[in-house]
Amino acid sequence: MYDGVLNIFKPAGMTSSDVVQKVKRITKSKAGHTGTLDPDATGVLPVCLGKATKISDYIMNGDKEYIATVSLGASTDTGDASGVIIARGELVYDKAPIEAVLPGFVGEISQIPPMYSALKVKGKKLYEYAREGITVEREARKITIFELEALRWDLPQSFALRVRCSKGTYIRTLCEDIGASLGTVAHMGSLVRTGTSGFDQSDSIRLEELTAENVQQHLMSMENALGNMPKIAVAEEGEKLLLNGNKVPVEYVADSWAADTRPYRVYSHTGELVGIFRVEGEFLRPVTMLL
Repeated sequence: MYDGVLNIFKPAGMTSSDVVQKVKRITKSKAGHTGTLDPDATGVLPVCLGKATKISDYIMNGDKEYIATVSLGASTDTGDASGVIIARGELVYDKAPIEAVLPGFVGEISQIPPMYSALKVKGKKLYEYAREGITVEREARKITIFELEALRWDLPQSFALRVRCSKGTYIRTLCEDIGASLGTVAHMGSLVRTGTSGFDQSDSIRLEELTAENVQQHLMSMENALGNMPKIAVAEEGEKLLLNGNKVPVEYVADSWAADTRPYRVYSHTGELVGIFRVEGEFLRPVTMLL
């Protein structure tokens, strides 16, 4: 049994759940992924093992980075290359109009989630409605594109984008919206997630290379997986409260710190990671215990 996070590079043709099941078989550990990747997509898929399954939401909430191909002149019912073409439009022969519209997608923008997504409406995933031929009204959601740049040109048919974005961004929708801004239609031709929440493609292990013998070599500790989260320690006087999962008066915090609403990694006075806490008034309130 293991406790930690594996930075898996998901192959095409597998669901995220397929990856988790294979990792379970190899590691003989409880496991869960940190954010679904489409079956046709490849890339970084952190898989949490053992006690680290408790921190999956914190990893899932981080920024993402992708490389996507925007295929021009055709839209599909799924928004990606796996779907059926439902409309045709003009191809784009010059990169100048593309370079002109891309800056308009940087920053906070609104997106309508695609019908072929795992977002739930009334307890049912949108793609389940879509497969039944039912279109559900969806509200636009605010997401943030931090960086957007064209990497490769294969005009007039397609071009590649690097996207760094917030949680909740649908890249297939971004591709469709870029096509619309160019006066044509488009879909997502391919997708690679190159990074998420501090996990990078360069540090990942391909699923087909993971074995029972090399799991420990590639396992990241919970402490390192939460490395972007601020940390504080509780003095010995407050340790009994801390270890029992009770609220801890902030007077027992041993470090200098800024009390705000962020989650904190909280340690015992001996340096043991105990859990994730938030500040509520004069107390640290436990959110997730990791012992």
